[in-house]
Amino acid sequence: MARLPIATRESVPEAQRAIFDEMVQGLGAVPRYGPGSVLIHVPKAHRWATGLNHYLRDESSLPKKVQELAMLVTARELDCQHIWNAHAASARQAGVGSDIVDALRDGKALPGLAPDEAAVVHFGREFFRTHRVSRGAFQAALEQFGRQGVVELGLIMGNYSLLALLINSFDTDLPPDRTEPLLPV
Repeated sequence: MARLPIATRESVPEAQRAIFDEMVQGLGAVPRYGPGSVLIHVPKAHRWATGLNHYLRDESSLPKKVQELAMLVTARELDCQHIWNAHAASARQAGVGSDIVDALRDGKALPGLAPDEAAVVHFGREFFRTHRVSRGAFQAALEQFGRQGVVELGLIMGNYSLLALLINSFDTDLPPDRTEPLLPV
C-alpha cells in the first residue's frame, strides 16, 4: 500500500497548481503507480525529473539496449520491483538476452556478456556495491561508449536511483497489469 494518497490539485503546493494541471492534462490522469505517483506531489520537481528522463531515453548517444540494461542493473542492485517490472520486457525487446535478464533478476552468474553489456554491468555493480567505480570498470565503459556515453551511463543509473529511492521509500504500488516475475528480495 502506497504511503501517500493519490495527489489532487488541492494537495499540491498552491504555487505549483498550474504545473500540476498542465502535467495531468499531458499524462491524461494523475499517476497512480511508480515514481510519477510520488513526484506529482511536487509538480515543479516532477517536470524537471521528467525532462531529464526524456533526454536520457530519447536523445542519449547510448543504444537502447545499453540504456535498458543500465536500468535493469540499477533496479536489481536497489531491489526496485517497479523499475524492474517496467523495463525487463523492454530490455529484451532492445536486445538484452532473456538469459541475462533472468540471471540478473535471480542473482545468478551471468552468461557470457558482450563487451558493451559487461561494461554496463561492471560499472553499475561496482558503484552500487562499493560507491566507487574502479579505473578498470571506468576505462571499459569509456572505451565502449566514449566520453558522452559514459557520462550518460552514469546519468541513467543516477536518474533511476532517484526513481528507485522514491518508489522504495514511498512504497508505491505495482501496476496491476505487471507481467514480470517479482525480484527475489
